[in-house]
Amino acid sequence: MVYTPRSARRGALFAGSVAVLGLLTACGTGQTVHSSSPMTSSGTAAPATGDSSAPAPSGTATTPSPASSAPTGAPSTASTRATATSGGGTTAAASTRCHTSELRASVGRNDPGAGQENFPVVLTNTSGRTCTVRGFPGAAFVNASGGQLGPNPGRESGSSTTVTLKPGQSAWAGLTFSNPGVSGAKTAKPAALLITPPDERDHLKVTWPGGEVPVSGNSSAVFLTVFSPGTAP
Repeated sequence: MVYTPRSARRGALFAGSVAVLGLLTACGTGQTVHSSSPMTSSGTAAPATGDSSAPAPSGTATTPSPASSAPTGAPSTASTRATATSGGGTTAAASTRCHTSELRASVGRNDPGAGQENFPVVLTNTSGRTCTVRGFPGAAFVNASGGQLGPNPGRESGSSTTVTLKPGQSAWAGLTFSNPGVSGAKTAKPAALLITPPDERDHLKVTWPGGEVPVSGNSSAVFLTVFSPGTAP
């Protein structure tokens, strides 16, 4: 599957009309941040609602759980690709979905283009059973003290599919933002990225490998895409 940067959306971001979204609000609506310094708040990723048709709860961040931390590292390109199927209703998702404790998170290599930075956020099934993920992850950049940097990422538009993960298989979601050197946004360097699997409350903590990220000012929005099978675009 090819991961195509949304250059049209980013062109609008460069023009200074920016939608900085609450964590996982549906399809790109939110509030604009006006700040002369990096925004910080509690370092948690709120519960993620997997279905793209329903917004995730806002303002309900959870306390980090030590048991939910996972080993860091870039995903292996040799990982077996999973199977994506359309459908996958609420009842099926509730009975078969992957829980945080069954997953390992990682952030893949940046694939920049057209003034955009594009990172795959990967979840790998480490359990002994087959489970599913569907929709968007939750995410938050944090500093070494656990304080959140910048607003919560928003959602790119897109149709969700149920991704079935056998043991050892992976799914990825895109994390993208305008290059701060081009956009002029204020930046900070995160220590880690918190990732919440769809429909879960506990998150996974991954060392951030990508350097500076936009946290306030023009073109500071960060966006996530729905999960697709595999480890990279």
